Amino acid sequence: MTALSGIRVIEIGTLIAAPFAARLLGEFGAEVIKIETLGQGDPLRKWRKLHEGTSLWWYLQSRNKKSLALNLKSAEGIEIVKQLAESADVLIENLRPGALEKLGLGWDVLHALNPKLTLVRISGYGQSGPYRDRPGFGAIGEAMGGIRYTTGNPDSPPARVGVSLGDSLASMHAVMGALMSLLRVKTGQGDGQVVDVSLAESVFNVMESLVPEYAMLGHVRERSGGALPGIAPSNTYPTADGGYVVIAGNSDPIFKRLMTAIGRGDLGDAPAFAHNDGRAAQSDLLDGAISTWSTQRPIEEVLRVLEAAEVPAGRIYSVADIVADPHYHARGMILDAQLPGGVETKMPGVVPKLSETPGVINWQGPSLGQHTQAVLTELGLSESAIQRLKDEGIVQ
Repeated sequence: MTALSGIRVIEIGTLIAAPFAARLLGEFGAEVIKIETLGQGDPLRKWRKLHEGTSLWWYLQSRNKKSLALNLKSAEGIEIVKQLAESADVLIENLRPGALEKLGLGWDVLHALNPKLTLVRISGYGQSGPYRDRPGFGAIGEAMGGIRYTTGNPDSPPARVGVSLGDSLASMHAVMGALMSLLRVKTGQGDGQVVDVSLAESVFNVMESLVPEYAMLGHVRERSGGALPGIAPSNTYPTADGGYVVIAGNSDPIFKRLMTAIGRGDLGDAPAFAHNDGRAAQSDLLDGAISTWSTQRPIEEVLRVLEAAEVPAGRIYSVADIVADPHYHARGMILDAQLPGGVETKMPGVVPKLSETPGVINWQGPSLGQHTQAVLTELGLSESAIQRLKDEGIVQ
């Protein structure tokens, strides 16, 4: 038994935001039927690193999903979506605002077909407002949401964080909204509703106290590299063997233990540094003291000393470090997986960990149209009817 057993999700999305949201629901037991265009399918199939012509990202992003290859430019293709919607709990899409309506699948149509259906809509700027019709990708959401402005070193241009963070944040907000709406429906409190998720707003929602700091103090948070401005000491420090370690000694008792561990009890006992506001005012001094200590020791010694002192610290992991780490394995976060043809690889595990209804991985991303026959058969179409649809280019 999984947490979302019996929940049916229809995905009309490509690339990252909607597909990642659907993946998360599928990992906890929802039946996810991914509708793909005929011929090439989701462009993600060809993104990043490929194995025998198919993206490794695809196998991860689309695990547990059923692929239905469908021509949405045909009337019969739209009718199939409507039939699916009648028995679905959630429909997730990340088309441009208005595109679903042009297909004849707007909220008024879907809600009339199935009042219990939740429609999750992910777009660059949301379904309303003066920017609603602009094309929006995760990178643009990161720029408008504020995180690009604050990412990087002070003397460098704004930087990307290294992954598609804007899309992923939108996906997680989409899942939250879907589950809230499902809870309302399943507890009999009302019908399904529209969950309107903006890429830019999803990024903006994690930007901490930026707005009140600006509104009250005129403060604009700037790029700060590895430091945590206003909270000290917390930074990235070099070690003698060319490594880097992140040290967070910013609570009052942790700060004192950190200073004792590095032989600077004088700083730990100084009244001026008893609380964060005093430490933040002289963060350069404290960072200098910590760096002087760390640069004289290899990273393993730095980590050993700080662990013994109960000071939060950690090396900066590459993917090689992650895959080799025993804690990741103990937590089930590095899983063995098999690609088509029996090729062995590894995949990330499922998050979060549920004690009674944990997530499961049943299969990796499917081939294009792999489940078309099964999905249409379940809808009640005969074998001859399905063959006709294939012959006429309605399904694949």
